[in-house]
Amino acid sequence: MQRISEPELMDQDEQARAYAEADFSEPHSQFVALFGEAFKGLEAAGTALDLGCGPADVAIRFARRFPGWRVDGVDGAEAMLKFGREAVRRAGLEDRIRLIKGYLPGAVPPLAAYDAVMSNSLLHHLAEPRVLWESAKRWTKPGAPVFVMDLIRPDSPEEAARLVDQYAADEPEILRRDFHNSLLAAYRLEEVREQLRAAGLAGLDLRAASDRHFVVSGRLPK
Repeated sequence: MQRISEPELMDQDEQARAYAEADFSEPHSQFVALFGEAFKGLEAAGTALDLGCGPADVAIRFARRFPGWRVDGVDGAEAMLKFGREAVRRAGLEDRIRLIKGYLPGAVPPLAAYDAVMSNSLLHHLAEPRVLWESAKRWTKPGAPVFVMDLIRPDSPEEAARLVDQYAADEPEILRRDFHNSLLAAYRLEEVREQLRAAGLAGLDLRAASDRHFVVSGRLPK
């Protein structure tokens, strides 16, 4: 099945609200757990950059799992950041999580380089996937972790519809539609492998993490 691109930004209030209020506890908890497995010797403290942070659910879960760490989240959609700031406030993590509006590749995070760079479900929104990989190279300190999790494009529209029914059956129609469109816009493993090769990141590990997600992980060379 050929890739069908979708808008890069989720910047409508209704869309952002549906995403912020949806139950992503399973994949977002998996994201943090897999990060911990990939980097068992992770430093006790540091600052991570979350590219495409959305409403900050992953950043909050990461900060709770790694209490010595701070997180700077960057997203291009103000609608998403509005819900993210409120979630950070409710979580009592305003002293450890900063959310910054920025559109890649022109975003300007607070720090020049980070102790870890992570991203969840941003790649499939990008018309130019190299933007994510070049941003990771640009802002990750030598020897520091890179961790990316995203959707895998199904083999057929029928398989995409099945995944939506399986994982979003009880969600609002706007979220079901966005999930379906995201599956169609996602990249296949072989496409991601070629993206990594072209970006000079072929040394990172790429693997399927579920029936709908892949993970890229590893440390940049020193």
